[in-house]
Amino acid sequence: MASFPHLSESELLQNDELMMLIQKKGAHAMESFPQETLEQFIVRAKQSTYVGGSRKLLPYRLGSKDLQCTEGEWAYHDSYLGESDFIGQEIVYYQMKPVWGMNYFGVIRRPDKITSSQAGQMIMKSLARMYTEGRFLGGFEHQEGSLRYVDQNMGDVRSFQGREYIALADEVVYELLYHGGLLQD
Repeated sequence: MASFPHLSESELLQNDELMMLIQKKGAHAMESFPQETLEQFIVRAKQSTYVGGSRKLLPYRLGSKDLQCTEGEWAYHDSYLGESDFIGQEIVYYQMKPVWGMNYFGVIRRPDKITSSQAGQMIMKSLARMYTEGRFLGGFEHQEGSLRYVDQNMGDVRSFQGREYIALADEVVYELLYHGGLLQD
């Protein structure tokens, strides 16, 4: 199990129980499309938007940066606010209905040791490598010079939570927390 230092063991247990309940409910939502198809689309969408440097859309919210990918009956929308410290949300639509979502919040912990530009470059290189493996969840580590990117999470596409961070000499200089899963009417 991934380590989440900001959660106590009892909170993790509660989260595990909640995630199991959500995953059971999520099995019903998967009847209209296979889980693997959803996961593959999410990976392709993430590859072509933030990591792929796609063209930004007009903002949907004041000050937001919005990225989108469409493919047949699927659409992906990523909208975030901020730069070095930021918050965002990704939504996947299938047949014009929202079916999956993820929220995230990232922060530069040590601006004296890493800039938002350096963190962004490291994140893009690391995510590009993970996406070439055909996935966006599951533990992942990538080293570039003195920077180490780590992604830890638990759950699956139906319900998950995680943490990505960049360490410099074993000190966390950037951190992002995320969670998400299937959406139901």
